[in-house]
Amino acid sequence: MSLISWGNYPRTHNSVHELQDIESLKEKLSTDGDFIAFGNGRSYGDSAVSDNIVHTKPYDYFLDFDETNGVLEVRSGALLSDILESVVKRGWFLKVTPGTKLITVGGAIASDIHGKNHHIEGCFSECLEEFTIMMADGEIKVTQKGDELFLATCGGMGLTGVILTAKITLKKINSQFIRQTTIKTKNLKETFAAFEEYKHLPYSVAWIDCLATQENLGKCLLMAGDFADDGDLNYKPKSKLNIPFNFPNFALNKFSVKAFNWLYYAKSPNGVSKQRVHFDSFFYPLDSIRNWNRIYGKNGFTQYQFILPKEGSFDGLEKILTKIAQSGKGSFLAVLKLYGAENENYLSFPIEGYSLALDFKIEEGLFELLDELDEVVNEYGGRIYLTKDVRVSEEVFEKGYSKIDKFRAFRKENNLDEKFNSLQSKRVGI
Repeated sequence: MSLISWGNYPRTHNSVHELQDIESLKEKLSTDGDFIAFGNGRSYGDSAVSDNIVHTKPYDYFLDFDETNGVLEVRSGALLSDILESVVKRGWFLKVTPGTKLITVGGAIASDIHGKNHHIEGCFSECLEEFTIMMADGEIKVTQKGDELFLATCGGMGLTGVILTAKITLKKINSQFIRQTTIKTKNLKETFAAFEEYKHLPYSVAWIDCLATQENLGKCLLMAGDFADDGDLNYKPKSKLNIPFNFPNFALNKFSVKAFNWLYYAKSPNGVSKQRVHFDSFFYPLDSIRNWNRIYGKNGFTQYQFILPKEGSFDGLEKILTKIAQSGKGSFLAVLKLYGAENENYLSFPIEGYSLALDFKIEEGLFELLDELDEVVNEYGGRIYLTKDVRVSEEVFEKGYSKIDKFRAFRKENNLDEKFNSLQSKRVGI
């Protein structure tokens, strides 16, 4: 059995060890070769791909739940979806969640994931009380905030060991619904103004039309909101649609993307509107479609996600959106978010500013376009998100991460660079 990433690129062969118990894992790590942990396969690139994979998803038991204080202890293979199915009906929710609930807790830690409330709550590591991890020599360590192992592991892309268990704090809620405000903007200036006006709300995210040009460049639908307070906690996950096969490569092109963008933008009322939506629709819209990655065809796709410091975000985004529109390689999934302050973890992605994430099918000329976008990101002091990346160079990557040398030194001092490696870590030199 071989495992591949959600982007279906690159396709590689690997040896897979299913994590069932501690002793067999320790024995496996004592053998020769590189290893990397692989959760539910929702990272987009090659960060969880290596010759030898430790598949952590089977290691998914719930260990303890303090329902009074909202502290949950689970094994690293537990999915966020399983957690929500158990805790929402008890009045709890994840403090920090990404745009999919189909990831493991171990993956959330390794990517130090963030969500629509980073400007308020920060990254996943903020709600992480402690975790256990198996090191290269088989030793199991318990680590907490402030430990160097904590700083290196949260956002460390699985390169410090195999995460085994985690204790996380949850958020108290009194509804499964979100009071959503939708703001329709006409250009990038209005989009930035709307983010600032609604940043008092805990959750905000914008879909942006990346093919719009000139006076409409940067137009968007900004969705901001908070949980309702109606006492409705009777949560039951809904059935899903399914994409049964890979779409033909020609199905996604600048014309189909432009048509989708026009329809999606046009369906929303002008100005400001209010809705009551389920949290699944608000946080995880694509989770309602099984195998949606097949839309991009058999060659796969990649997500290009970058973040720019706040002071240069407007100018940088204006340049990048112009380049994308001119290329015709637009994405119908283009997500803009506002972020709060950077944390102390060595490789965590967020900094205070704005991030844009775009999905592109793998095709001729794409990587050349992304190389051009990299130049703008570097010019404005930004960085690339490793969880979504499959092609960035070492030179471009390390310019964005000021703590990269600390991470490399920690890996070397603990002999982690001799045991835990991925295709990505070798490509970007970490």
